[in-house]
Amino acid sequence: MAKTKTSFFCQNCGYESVKWVGQCPSCQQWNTFVEELVHKDTGKQGADWNNYNDNTRTSRTVSLSEVKSSAEKRIITADAELNRVLGGGIVPGSLVLVAGEPGIGKSTLFLQNALWLKDNKVLYISGEESEQQIKMRADRLGLKNDQFYLLTETSTQTIFQEIKKLKPSLVIVDSVQTLQTPFIDSSPGSVSQIRECTAEFQRFAKETNTPVFLIGHITKDGSIAGPKILEHMVDTVLQFEGDRHYAYRILRTLKNRFGSTAELGIYEMTDTGMRGVLNPSEILITQKEDHLSGIAIAATIEGIRPLLIEVQALVTQSVYGTPQRTVSGFDLRRLQLLLAVLEKRGGFHFGMKDVFLNIAGGIKVEDPSIDLAVLCALLSSYEDVPLPQQVCFAGEVGLSGEIRAVNRIDQRIAEAEKLGFEKIIVSRYNQKGLSKQQFGIEVVLMSRVEEVYKYLF
Repeated sequence: MAKTKTSFFCQNCGYESVKWVGQCPSCQQWNTFVEELVHKDTGKQGADWNNYNDNTRTSRTVSLSEVKSSAEKRIITADAELNRVLGGGIVPGSLVLVAGEPGIGKSTLFLQNALWLKDNKVLYISGEESEQQIKMRADRLGLKNDQFYLLTETSTQTIFQEIKKLKPSLVIVDSVQTLQTPFIDSSPGSVSQIRECTAEFQRFAKETNTPVFLIGHITKDGSIAGPKILEHMVDTVLQFEGDRHYAYRILRTLKNRFGSTAELGIYEMTDTGMRGVLNPSEILITQKEDHLSGIAIAATIEGIRPLLIEVQALVTQSVYGTPQRTVSGFDLRRLQLLLAVLEKRGGFHFGMKDVFLNIAGGIKVEDPSIDLAVLCALLSSYEDVPLPQQVCFAGEVGLSGEIRAVNRIDQRIAEAEKLGFEKIIVSRYNQKGLSKQQFGIEVVLMSRVEEVYKYLF
């Protein structure tokens, strides 16, 4: 009989230790070590994928000059947003991890995409729901597909036996935290189980050239549940996020070996599933009749798509000794930096004012080009004077009060023109980047914060 081996694992990062320790040497977290059984019988091996299909890969040493460079043939889905986020479609043999809050719509999105793939044999493995629950959801989506197969199972050994019989061209696993491999004796969801199950699916994907989607959970602090190595093992990490009070969901790329990590897909949650939003600018700008102070429109870029978003600011007299700084969808430190610029370069006394800032639509923005719009929204609320409705902004603000140039200015201007804006205020240093084409929108060039203030107020 082989001896049962136990080890202690950090539940935060997956660090392994032979004895219990209070603080993890790897991630410095306290009291995260849990004892787990790690007896893995070396006599047993995982599934053997030789002769699985024509694409089964064999390992041998090759010279780099022998490798033929050809564009990967991708599986193009019916969902344009998913294709964009993945870098142009599903790459054969790729392992994709999708994580998000409970109830955000991960299962709905991938069930819908699987049912849309009529020409491909898809296996949907669920460890969380029964066949009846999945059938009810498919009926609600109003979709049917004879090439779609279901398996409600959590043991990887049984799953791989079924995969060998069916030979699907796409596998979706919902969710990786429910899987368990018989080679490890710890419970499903533990660090060692998640790591081992992902490794088995990685081997299957790479050896058979079959793409695999792993749907994962996230912890209460927003990080992906399981060890950090899980994100290193997979080819692509997608984060599905959104405010449950809004109908809009954002699919964001955190890591992608086959495309850009700056991509963004926007969906609207409807009764019939997730609908891709083709023109996000229209949903991110609220339609209003009255001229209100503290509102500015910013021309930003997420990935390759330009977006126009609404920045809302409220500046009020502080009642308490310490003024409040509250933000939603924007970086708090960036706001404090902009307030300091206004205080120093413009002489505006925000030190005794409460400042509240919100990016409308529940979206989070990291593009520095919205600095100018944030600054103008703050000034508009400070002076209680509405900004002209047909003006938008694109510019980064430096610490000396200069307006800095931003990249891909032509795309931003074209998007503003498409949505009917009459003027866009950009940095004077963007003149080089502007193409000679005539825009149907007036491009106003500014170099200092003081100039913008005089121009608007």
